[in-house]
Amino acid sequence: MSADGDAAEETAFVRTYALTRGRTRPRHLLGVDTVLDAGPGRPGPGQVGECEEILALCWEHRRSVAELAGRLGRPVTAVKILISDLLDAHALVISVTSDEDADERPNPHLLAALAAGLKRKWPDAATYAQAG
Repeated sequence: MSADGDAAEETAFVRTYALTRGRTRPRHLLGVDTVLDAGPGRPGPGQVGECEEILALCWEHRRSVAELAGRLGRPVTAVKILISDLLDAHALVISVTSDEDADERPNPHLLAALAAGLKRKWPDAATYAQAG
C-alpha cells in the first residue's frame, strides 16, 4: 500500500474515533436490520453533523441501521453509536409498526433462525415445553 493509502486509512480511523468520541459500543441493542423513524426530540448540543444527516434521512422515511451506515459511508458500529445518542435524545425511535398489508403472525423462518442462534449461543439451556 502507498504512503497516501496509509495516511487516508489513518485519517478515516481518527475521524471515526472522533465521531464516536472514543466509544466503541452503542448503549442500545441495535441490529443492522433495526428500522428507525424520526422522533419528536432533537439532537443534543455538540452532536456531530452525521446525526443531522441521519435525522434528515429518517424524516424522509423509515431507514434501517444498515441503510443509514451505507448512505453515510461510515462503519456500522460508529453509526449505531450515533443512533444510540439520537435514541437517548428521542430524536429517533425504533419503528415497531408493520405495514397494513403485512401478516401479523411471526415469520416461521425468522423464528427458526432465532431459535437456532439461541441454541448455538446457549447449548445447555433448558427447552421450553410449550414451544413449537
